Amino acid sequence: MLKDFKPDYTRLVQAARNEQTEGIPLYEHHINLKVIASILSRDLGQMYNSQDSGKLEEMFGLIAQFHIDHGYDCYSFEGCLTELVQGGKGLTGQAGSIINNMNDFREYPWDQIVDDYFKHFDIYFKAIRATLPEGMKIVGGVGNGIFESIQDFVPFTNLAYLEIDDPELFATLWMKVGETLYTIWDRFLSSYSDILAIGRFGDDLGFKSAPLLNPQTIKEHILPQYKNIVSLVQSRGIPFLLHSCGCIFDVMDDIIQITGIDAKHSNEDAIAPFSRWVDEYGDKIGNFGGFDMDVICRESPENIRKYVHDIVVPLLGKKGLAFGSGNQIANYVPPENFQAMVEEVRLIRGF
Repeated sequence: MLKDFKPDYTRLVQAARNEQTEGIPLYEHHINLKVIASILSRDLGQMYNSQDSGKLEEMFGLIAQFHIDHGYDCYSFEGCLTELVQGGKGLTGQAGSIINNMNDFREYPWDQIVDDYFKHFDIYFKAIRATLPEGMKIVGGVGNGIFESIQDFVPFTNLAYLEIDDPELFATLWMKVGETLYTIWDRFLSSYSDILAIGRFGDDLGFKSAPLLNPQTIKEHILPQYKNIVSLVQSRGIPFLLHSCGCIFDVMDDIIQITGIDAKHSNEDAIAPFSRWVDEYGDKIGNFGGFDMDVICRESPENIRKYVHDIVVPLLGKKGLAFGSGNQIANYVPPENFQAMVEEVRLIRGF
């Protein structure tokens, strides 16, 4: 029988700091609103898009209670810069480059985008603050990461050409996107650090067999920008979690040593079992995730329970762990499979 659950965000903070926790915390990078709405039988999408403070407070109140009911100490929310660039269409290959030369770069309204960010997202962060229950905070803050953000200005293929054709613009663009994100993070922390348990952005640096960029490019252009933001968040006494998909073992040691992240999330069984991440990096950083999203999507609830049990139990007693999907609970994840995953973790931990 499960004990009564009360959220305690410090449990997840301890895991992020690679400390021992009292009971293993649950963590999700994102639970799609459609999954939550299906379980609650409420139209959360309409509330999210309303730009109405009352409806947003109602929505975030429902989201917070949903997470408490499922045993979470925190829920995740990022206000993503790409929403103000090309709406993510450059990042996802649905739009072309908006910065093709140095003149485009100089004419882009970099200062305006910072103000526009808060004009757009303040209402969301304020609604979160107004509805956070006692003991609960959020994980997230300002998204996306540097690599994902730059791709909404210059999509991936164009970025690869740019590195060769105009290395000066290539280097300058990394610096400017990093500086812009730093400025947004600084302003965000000045206004909303009280609602933040763990700072985080998502920046998928790899695919199934290797990093998406030359490791030297990552080390030279991306990691110094990470370090600036990670250090800024940590200066507020808040740990930092990097979400990064793909096979990034070639750059993991550099990520840890150069940026100083506290924890990392994302894993896929086709790349490596979660236990490998724990074995290789568990003495340095916290490790979040564990359960392959493909398994959570495709298997029966009964098989998911066994799969979760077989991953969690051998890792009991290790520090710096928080369990959940290795990616996110997307809109196509069957709600009953998500609930089977969560329930098995809660049965193992006892609350």
